Amino acid sequence: QVNFVAMQQFRVGFLNSTIQCPMHAFYADHFVLPLPEGHRFPMGKYSRLRDRLRVQLPQVQMQAAPAATDGELALAHTPHYIEAVSQGTLPAAMQREIGFPWSLAMVERSRRSVGATVAAARTALSQGIAGNLAGGTHHAARDKGGGFCVFNDAAVTARLMQAERFRQTKKVMPVAVIDLDVHQGNGTAEIFARDPSVFTLSLHGEKNFPFRKVASDLDVDLPDGTGDEVYMQALHTALEAMGDRFEPELIIYLAGADPHEGDRLGRLSLSDDGMMARDRAVMDWAYQRRIPLVLCMAGGYGRDIETTVQVQVNTWSVAVSYWERWQNRPL
Repeated sequence: QVNFVAMQQFRVGFLNSTIQCPMHAFYADHFVLPLPEGHRFPMGKYSRLRDRLRVQLPQVQMQAAPAATDGELALAHTPHYIEAVSQGTLPAAMQREIGFPWSLAMVERSRRSVGATVAAARTALSQGIAGNLAGGTHHAARDKGGGFCVFNDAAVTARLMQAERFRQTKKVMPVAVIDLDVHQGNGTAEIFARDPSVFTLSLHGEKNFPFRKVASDLDVDLPDGTGDEVYMQALHTALEAMGDRFEPELIIYLAGADPHEGDRLGRLSLSDDGMMARDRAVMDWAYQRRIPLVLCMAGGYGRDIETTVQVQVNTWSVAVSYWERWQNRPL
């Protein structure tokens, strides 16, 4: 069923924009965490992705992300946690759970990773689709981080977009978080556990991190070694089920690169073609219903970092094709 409210809102935004405007992507890779030698997080993938997109997809205009404020972060996180992260006073055990040593760069990058998704969401609501070259920090819960995630950008963005829409219309905007990172979005699920205005959907490896899952509105647990055919069947079934239960007016899509067969932490076996088919399925589901979509990169830990970057470039190429459909659609 076509979401006519979202379609009309898009048309109004479109009329106020220029047809020749570029697709917008927001980045924060100029804040590089000082990680110890041998750390397994591939920090370099973000700047490499930006460099590749600049050359291969000139339709994408990259902009430095703004930093999320304490007030914005407090829409999804407790004030005590925000202060502890900002001041570097988190207990050692909580810092280890995040997986990064504390530094001012860690705080600034985490704020701007949230700010990038917020900025992309505001753009998507007028242009149909926009994205964050990082983001997807779905293991961060209300009062703690985890799994390389400090603040939860999808949760903050969903709440902030709802607040901004409510100020305009006095109505709550339903938001869906479609999480296709290979790891279950436990932090996002915890934040929205009792919030019927946000639908959380997660397809993930059944036996992968986090080992204690938090129930999403719809979880799809996949066995190790799942390949293209089984994955796509599961995804189409999940999207259909979500559509039967929920009518979003904004989608935040976590397009993790880690279900790819070349990922060292993934344990699934999607090919390059399978990953692109996944992206097309989500973006087409949103486009057919005229639902604006925010793209976030989420995880990716290829044995070769260039493998991860290529998967992400492919995701952006699919996104550009749908962005062009949004811009060229007759009014």
